[in-house]
Amino acid sequence: MLGAALGGCALVAASTAPVAAHPGGPGRATAYVALGDSYTSGPGIPRQVDAGCARSDHNYPSLVAAGRQVAAFRDVSCGGATTAEMWQAQGANPPQLDALDRHTDLVTVQIGGNDVGFGSIIGTCARLAAQDPAGNPCERAYTASGHDQLALTVVRTAPKIDRVLRAVHARAPHARVVVVGYPDLLPDDGSGCFPQVPFAQKDFGYLRDTEKRLNLMLRLVAGVNRAAYVDTYGPTVGHDMCKAPADRWIEPLQPSSPAAPAHPNAKGEAAMAEAVLDRLDRGRGRD
Repeated sequence: MLGAALGGCALVAASTAPVAAHPGGPGRATAYVALGDSYTSGPGIPRQVDAGCARSDHNYPSLVAAGRQVAAFRDVSCGGATTAEMWQAQGANPPQLDALDRHTDLVTVQIGGNDVGFGSIIGTCARLAAQDPAGNPCERAYTASGHDQLALTVVRTAPKIDRVLRAVHARAPHARVVVVGYPDLLPDDGSGCFPQVPFAQKDFGYLRDTEKRLNLMLRLVAGVNRAAYVDTYGPTVGHDMCKAPADRWIEPLQPSSPAAPAHPNAKGEAAMAEAVLDRLDRGRGRD
């Protein structure tokens, strides 16, 4: 995913509401590890505590850890991570799975967006939009072979997510494992917002459906691996990157709040934290 980091600590500090404490929920964790990509790490959101991974101390794992008042917390999420980085180092960041052990009792996992290719999809669709602003040039490009290449990529990513979750259970056999989905990036009704978000008018619905397909895959793979699933899409509908600066929780390709392009801002991370906390409060049952 895109990994640009912006400044502006004062703006976020003034606009971010604290997440309420949830210390009394079922199965309170004492040792929490967060795994994930840039949607987890929070690039550009002050305060950045790991420049190599574009990690913020106001990302949703940090807010969940504070909300649950966990005794031990490790956030090893890293911008640009794919499922491969669960097993291999990413710069100075060791393999993310190495953070787990038998004492870990809560794990959140948000991964798969880079395996599908969020960053390249955004770049491709923005470039093609100029050819046919009122049409669907991006969808045509990805389906020119007679098959939807993005849908196939989501299907091919499922075994990778399955392998990650099986490895999490093996390394942290007593942990509650929570798979976190991706928030609403574009208008849920499929409407366009060119030129603020430079995609062709009829590509918005296609890109929305691709993200929903990814989230559905994550939900299904979580279910077969004894993991809970957190829907962050539903709670963020109406706060996508096309909305006005005061209302959006996802920044457009030219952010107006400290965050990476096409990524959650501080409000978006807080919304995902609340979704995770609410899911934890509901106990261990599957979605």
